[in-house]
Amino acid sequence: MKKHNYSAGPSILTPEVFEKSAQAILDFNNSGLSILEISHRSKDFVAVMEEARALALDLLGLTGKGYQALFLAGGASLEFIMAPYNLMKEGGKAAYLDSGTWASAAIKEAKAFGETVIVASSKEQNYNHIPKGYTVPEDADYFHCTSNNTIFGTQMKEFPKLNIPVVCDMSSDIFSRVLDFTQFDIIYAGAQKNMGPAGTTLVVIKEEVLGKNGRVIPSMLDYAKHIKAESMYNTPPVFPVYTSLLTLQWLKNLGGVAAIEKINNEKAALLYNEIDRNPLFRGTAAVEDRSNMNVTFLLNDEAHKDTFDAMWKAANISGLPGHRSVGGYRASIYNAMPIESVQVLVDVMKALEAAV
Repeated sequence: MKKHNYSAGPSILTPEVFEKSAQAILDFNNSGLSILEISHRSKDFVAVMEEARALALDLLGLTGKGYQALFLAGGASLEFIMAPYNLMKEGGKAAYLDSGTWASAAIKEAKAFGETVIVASSKEQNYNHIPKGYTVPEDADYFHCTSNNTIFGTQMKEFPKLNIPVVCDMSSDIFSRVLDFTQFDIIYAGAQKNMGPAGTTLVVIKEEVLGKNGRVIPSMLDYAKHIKAESMYNTPPVFPVYTSLLTLQWLKNLGGVAAIEKINNEKAALLYNEIDRNPLFRGTAAVEDRSNMNVTFLLNDEAHKDTFDAMWKAANISGLPGHRSVGGYRASIYNAMPIESVQVLVDVMKALEAAV
């Protein structure tokens, strides 16, 4: 029996995506070739890339609004470098919200390009909440934030309205909820949390923000060059892009982002309600900032750890231990996680309460 996969990433994908991608490994489009060996310049793969880019914009409501979608390599971590390279002026500055480990990593990279202002941070509280009430300098070249903090289980519910470009790392909650995505000028997301396997990163860019910083940008780090080459400047990660396309098709057929948001809200409510109800557990994130993607929680009494661990493993649950920065447990309930799997975890938590 397939396990209930709560891994934070690489993470769960839908059965439909597994089946179609597995078939494509054996024979893609009845070509007699595997998706792993076809030319990235072939008609069949060019069609994959074109559809994936178009569908990403469609699902985000950005079609025809001046945005381009790219599927690049290097992971979201490379975007920590590409964003300042493309947006920060020589002698300029950028504003960053420090809400977690990956936000901090982005800040570290930006400092190599110019003045980097941390407008607010929750580091002193071990990132257990999203900072609020901060002011973003109006003369900053851009503002960077992280919409969902995978390790700490926090999620931004609102974003500042600014007159400067806004860059958002949405690696762990892309396509999970309805937002006005026009409020962002660059969105990037590693595929392996909520879209596909590791190996590609979706980058959505409002073209008008590019070409204004006066920098000489290395070709591979220049968004404009990747846009001009239609996301094929160099050999793209063919299989991760194809599998991401399958996930986007699944989401579109389901009813799009609005449909999955409803399901995600139900999953999160089911699990958080049990954490709050059950006297054996407590959540780690501020209630108002709780993530609908990564649910972090602790046992109130570590004496029950061995029993609980044995119980959830016996229930065929995988990937539940929390990150070492937080401890306890982390249930990653991305788009592909069915509510039935969440119910299995809730039942185990109830069974532990009954057993002790």
